[in-house]
Amino acid sequence: MSLQAVLSSLFLPPLLLVVAVLLLGLLAWRGSRRAGLLAALCALLVLVLATPLAAGLLLASLEAKVPRGAFAVPDCDGPGAIVILSAEVARGQHGVEVGPLTLERLRAGAALHRRTGLPILVTGGALGRNDIPVAFLMQRSLTQDFGVPVRWVEPRATDTAQNAVNASAMLRAEGICAAYVVTHGWHLPRALEAFARQSAPAALPAPVRFRRMPEGKQLSDYVPRVDHLVESWFALREWTGRLVYAIRD
Repeated sequence: MSLQAVLSSLFLPPLLLVVAVLLLGLLAWRGSRRAGLLAALCALLVLVLATPLAAGLLLASLEAKVPRGAFAVPDCDGPGAIVILSAEVARGQHGVEVGPLTLERLRAGAALHRRTGLPILVTGGALGRNDIPVAFLMQRSLTQDFGVPVRWVEPRATDTAQNAVNASAMLRAEGICAAYVVTHGWHLPRALEAFARQSAPAALPAPVRFRRMPEGKQLSDYVPRVDHLVESWFALREWTGRLVYAIRD
């Protein structure tokens, strides 16, 4: 696991709040009433982040940044390729394979390829030392599972910014002026910003899916569930990543 992955896990809610509860709880045990109140507040925030309403609003705040409708690129006949961004991997009985998020992106990319006939570029480097690059796993899945060919494989990128840099360079060398970028709706704002920093090609959003905006009218919207903590973490990581990229790049 990379240092970036460790930091994004430990120093973002909800795990950051859990660590805070632990430390404040120790202070409260030593007699600090204020620490006890802060620990209770952090625990309450964890429960809030675990609700469908909070997770949905956080993800929707990112998806609202994705352009909708028809797209026109000046001085370009139209998109000439499909770029599929990698996510995670899964380690099973038969070795490493694409994870659920990556598989969703591959399915959407394969469907887009069948509609448009455009060639596909997959991008994603190794997630750990001695691991196979995710791009090669994506190529294998598209070929074997979906019967879709892959023209370009970019196996070195370790984050979204490098996805954009390396994929853009490969497509520019082919004279392609615009390309669809396939990833989840909540990830697209950061991905599109990363591609926009490259001289070409222009990046057109191809979201895997947009989630339904929670209305807060049902009791189930307020019932905490562990899986919604993961969604909240994804959203908070994306907002942090956008801020880091804006400052760094």
